[in-house]
Formats: sequence, C-alpha cells, structure tokens
Amino acid sequence: MTARDPSFAIPGRPERTYPRGGGVEYDGETVFELDPRPDHDDDELETFVRAVLDVGPYRFGDFLELPMALYLARDEETTDVFRVTVREGTVRLHVLPETESEGLRRFYDRLVEESACEWRVDCRTDMA
Repeated sequence: MTARDPSFAIPGRPERTYPRGGGVEYDGETVFELDPRPDHDDDELETFVRAVLDVGPYRFGDFLELPMALYLARDEETTDVFRVTVREGTVRLHVLPETESEGLRRFYDRLVEESACEWRVDCRTDMA
C-alpha cells in the first residue's frame, strides 16, 4: 500500500465480550501498522504520536503501566475510538467494535504532517 493513498477500509471488527469475572475482552483483531521510512526508534515515534494527540481533536489516556506506549484515543469530531500503540519501530492503530475508517484516516494524515516522513501502511486481521 502506498503512503500517498493508503486504504483504511476495515475488513473485520473485534467483538466485545464481558466475562463473568468482570472486565472486557475482545474476540478478533484488526490492526493498521504504520511503518515509517526512514526507520525511527520507539521514542521518536511516541513523540510524533503524542504531538498528534496533544494538538487534538483527541481525548486520550495512557492508562496502563506497560513497557510500551498504549493510548485509548477518541477523535472528538468523528467520535471514533481506537487504541494507539508504539512498538518495535511501528505505530499501530487497533480497531475497536465501533471504530470507523474516517477516524483512522484523520489520525494517519495528522501523523504524516507531524513527522514529515513517508509511511507504509499494512492491515492485519485475525478474526476468531
């Protein structure tokens, strides 16, 4: 997929389940992997992601103590909610059951503008 016009069509959506023991789980997964060219390390990528989130129109939180950046982001204009992770030199947009393509596309466009580099976009889907 070219960086100039990647598709953010969502081939499958995870299903949200609520286990008896509490919490929430997702069955299935669709992830858009954004791979910068040239390569950048995770710290640089997290700086780009935080800059996009800080400018808005996002409400977001980094709510878990993990060895990688994990944000739950909500685009206040499209109302799309998705997770954003930075790991192993890649920014990943994790589709949630109500996520739409427009919110993912807008985040990508802002990331391209913030980073001023080319991005390869791949979509990975694993539906249970």
